[in-house]
Amino acid sequence: MKDLESWLKERRITEVECLVSDITGIARGKITPVSKFMAEKGMRLPESVLLQTVTGDYVEDDLYYSLLDPADIDMLCRPDISAVYPVPWALEPTAQVIHDCYDKMGNPIELSSRNQLKRVLALYAEQGWKPVVAPEMEFYLTKRCEDPDLPLLPPIGRSGRQETGRQSFSIDAANEFDPLFEDMYDWCEVQGLDIDTLIHEEGTAQMEINFRHGDPLMLADQVFLFKRTLREAALKHDVVATFMAKPITNEPGSAMHIHQSVLDATTGKSVFANEDGSMSQLFLHHIGGMQRFIPEALPLMAPNVNSFRRFLPDTSAPVNVEWGEENRTCGLRVPDSSPQNRRIENRLPGADANAYLAIAGSLLCGYLGMMQQLNPSAPVQGRAFERRNLRLPFTLEQALERMENCSELERYMGHRFVTGYVAVKRVENENFKKVISSWEREFLLLSV
Repeated sequence: MKDLESWLKERRITEVECLVSDITGIARGKITPVSKFMAEKGMRLPESVLLQTVTGDYVEDDLYYSLLDPADIDMLCRPDISAVYPVPWALEPTAQVIHDCYDKMGNPIELSSRNQLKRVLALYAEQGWKPVVAPEMEFYLTKRCEDPDLPLLPPIGRSGRQETGRQSFSIDAANEFDPLFEDMYDWCEVQGLDIDTLIHEEGTAQMEINFRHGDPLMLADQVFLFKRTLREAALKHDVVATFMAKPITNEPGSAMHIHQSVLDATTGKSVFANEDGSMSQLFLHHIGGMQRFIPEALPLMAPNVNSFRRFLPDTSAPVNVEWGEENRTCGLRVPDSSPQNRRIENRLPGADANAYLAIAGSLLCGYLGMMQQLNPSAPVQGRAFERRNLRLPFTLEQALERMENCSELERYMGHRFVTGYVAVKRVENENFKKVISSWEREFLLLSV
C-alpha cells in the first residue's frame, strides 16, 4: 500500500474508481476521494453484486439466500496493487484500481470472476506450468441510437459518408475513424494496456484490436479496461462502440479469439513442443481437453442469448470444436509458428464474454485434457463445416444445462459459482423471452 500511496501522490490523484468485475463483466464499485481510499485500504460492496444480471435483476430468493449469506452482508474488496491504472478521460486526476473479493474470514469469494481465473492459474502453477494468452477483440462502431427497437447503422467517418459493403482489412476504411483511434491508442498507452495491431474486420465498421501475449490475469484486466476505454473514446467522438456478439442483422459477429500456450515455469520452454520441434503429447492432450470440455463450458464463452447468433454454419464463427493447422473453419485453430511459439487459437468466445471467465474456461478445458491425457480427434485438413462430430449446444438453454451437469466444472470452479452463474444466465434468458421481437411482429402479426 505504501507503493500505491506513492504512485497516487506522484500523479496528484484526487479520486479513485474502485472496481470489481461482475459475472457479466460490468465494472461495479465505488468512486472515492483518494484520502478515504488510502484510509480504508479498499472498499465494501454487497456480495449480491456478484449475482446481479445484466438487466439489474437477481436470481430467485431461495437460490439467492442459499448462495449468499442470509444476512445479505458485505464482501471485502481489496486493491490489487499490480492492477492500478490512470483514467485518462477523466476531468480530474483519477485512478482506477481493480479489487479482489474476499469474505469476512479472508477467503476468496467463489462467485468473483477474477478469483475464478486465479483458481485456474493456481492449478497450472501446481504442475510447474505457466500459461500464456493473447486475446483478439472485435467490435463495431455505430451511430448513436436512442431507440433499442431500431437497427444499428454505421457511423459517419471523416469523409462525411457512411461505410457501405464489406471492407475487410481496408486501411482507408479504418482511417475514416482516425481521430477516435488516436485517442484510443493514446489512452491505452497512458494506462499501459498492451494493445498491438488494429485492423478493419469483415463487417461494416467492424474492427479488431490484438493484444500482445502475456500473463492471463494481466491480459484479462487489460481487456476489462480496454472495453471501458474504447467506449469512452467512441462517446467523445459521438459514436458508439459495441462488443455485442451479433449487433447487426446480416453482418458477421464479433469474437474474442484467445491464443493460448503453456510454458515450463522454470525453463520458460514451451511444453507444447518436443526437443525436435514436433507437437508434444501435452499439446495434443490440451487440444483433447478443449474438445471434450468446451461444449460444457460454452456459457463462459458465449454468455448471452445474442452470443448464439454468431454460431451459424459457413460463417467465420465455427460451430465446432474441431482442430487444424492454419484452418479458420475450425473452432480450434493452430496458427503457423515456431515450436516455441506453438499455440491454439480458441475461436469460439464472443466479444461479449467476460474476459476473466472466457480465459479461465478456455485454460481449464486444456488443463483437464493435460491431466486426464485426453487425445484429440484427427486434425481437419479441409472444411471443418463438413464434420458433424463434437457438436456444440445450439441455444443458451442447452448450453446452461450442459454446464450445470458437468461434474468437472463444479469440481474445479466450485458449486456456488456454477450454480450462481447458471442461475443468473437463466434469469437473463427469461427476461429475453418476455420481449416480442420485430421479426415476430413483421411476419406473424397478420399471417397466422
